[in-house]
Amino acid sequence: MRRPIPARLGPALALLAALAAPPAHAEGERAGAFDYYLLSLSWSPSFCALEGRARDEAECRPGAGRGFLMHGLWPQSERGWPSYCRTEARDPARDETARMADVMGSGGLAWYQWKKHGRCSGLSARDYFATARAALARVALPPVFAKLPRDVTLPASVVEDAFVEANPDLPRDAVTVTCDAGLIREVRICLTRDLRFRRCGADTIRDCRMPDAQMPAPK
Repeated sequence: MRRPIPARLGPALALLAALAAPPAHAEGERAGAFDYYLLSLSWSPSFCALEGRARDEAECRPGAGRGFLMHGLWPQSERGWPSYCRTEARDPARDETARMADVMGSGGLAWYQWKKHGRCSGLSARDYFATARAALARVALPPVFAKLPRDVTLPASVVEDAFVEANPDLPRDAVTVTCDAGLIREVRICLTRDLRFRRCGADTIRDCRMPDAQMPAPK
């Protein structure tokens, strides 16, 4: 016979179930319905090692020497995120996305980011890309990574420490570092809709805990 859950444990178990549930996510939501932005900064050498070089991405060609590039600026909800939203804003022209290549690596990525995330901002394409640039300018990139002379092995937490040191007003719960296949992959920073640092949502704060993550040097 199954025993009933004691009343005093019911709320705790409900909380655990909520935390264990997968992030709420759907597609085709209404544009502009979100709580904050997540600025995703990709470490280009890791991206190149894992997939970009095989696709002959421009940022991965010998001598490119790219470090952190903006992967995207993503509208987020306190739990989950919208994508492929319904919007009346027109899609950007090819020259508009091409102009984002200096900070995103390619116009193709800029187009994809608009299609999946930018439409959810409720902004025009021009304003979305301007906001993405402003978000990137809001964050000081740690100079220690600008001229990394060789591949290094380090705890992922050291990368977070470097961003906090470079941005004295950046709270630790507003930045998270991700890993993929043993490599430092992205630094993600949470911003209010007016681009002030803020605490990330519970499903975004998932730091890489690797004590020996690899950070390839730019080539």
